[in-house]
Amino acid sequence: MKQLLNNRHPYMFIAPAVILLTLFSVIPIIVALVISFTDMNLKGLANWSAISFIGLENYKDLFSDATFIKSVFNTFFYVIIGVPLVIIASLSIALLLNYGTSWIFNTFRAVYYMPSITNIIAVAVIWGYLYNTEYGLFNYLLSLLTVDNIPWLEEPTIAKISLIILAVWKGIGINMIIFLAALQGIPKSYYEAAEMDGASRLQVLFYITLPLLRYATFFVTVTTLIGWMQFFEEPFVMTDGGPLDGTISIALFIYQEGFRYSEFGYAAAGSFILFAMIIIVTVFQFKLQKKDTDL
Repeated sequence: MKQLLNNRHPYMFIAPAVILLTLFSVIPIIVALVISFTDMNLKGLANWSAISFIGLENYKDLFSDATFIKSVFNTFFYVIIGVPLVIIASLSIALLLNYGTSWIFNTFRAVYYMPSITNIIAVAVIWGYLYNTEYGLFNYLLSLLTVDNIPWLEEPTIAKISLIILAVWKGIGINMIIFLAALQGIPKSYYEAAEMDGASRLQVLFYITLPLLRYATFFVTVTTLIGWMQFFEEPFVMTDGGPLDGTISIALFIYQEGFRYSEFGYAAAGSFILFAMIIIVTVFQFKLQKKDTDL
């Protein structure tokens, strides 16, 4: 009996977290899954008897919805270009800042980190000015080189690239901190041994630093990929999905269907398709990491 009581203590410690997770994550996910099989809208929210079970109809409609298909394409465009850029940029900056400990290096750490904690509305105001076709700073600088004005947010492909540049600038800071922490955890003895063996800086980078950063790189890759698959803030505040749905992401499509058009069942179905995509990509990454570890 005493042993049984003692075994209860670990569960008492984790109970608050489990309860909060169940109330605010597990139950809402189950409710959203149920809603995705219904035609629930604003009318059904007021009168539950008006809600009908329609099975997989929402999912079928999504795959024939041109806007949703375009949002999937746009999201993959963001992920394929944005994720490698963020990882490479944040790793490069972390490597450079790790070389020194003087005040200038600490200042630049703060400078690179600040965009990641800056309010997205303030960012939108500043970058909206920078991207302005007629009066923006970018086009003014290009005009000094006799380059014609670029429609940064007015042409679909250029607008997507413009949002990627903004998101990369905003997303470098957190990943840089993670890489810096991992770099400072590498024992100095490895570098001292490499120096005694006459290894060049490139050899030290590719044979010591990068291999020992593989777990940090894996973590950053997974979290960054999940974040970019839920790409929302930048297209929402900068373009609202335009022009011609050219920058709409899956997350923005779900928001518009759910909160602008009040098609809650349709939006819930879209959210579960995004959820399934994230799960598949994440599991695939874990499989690749496991193979790399086994080797």
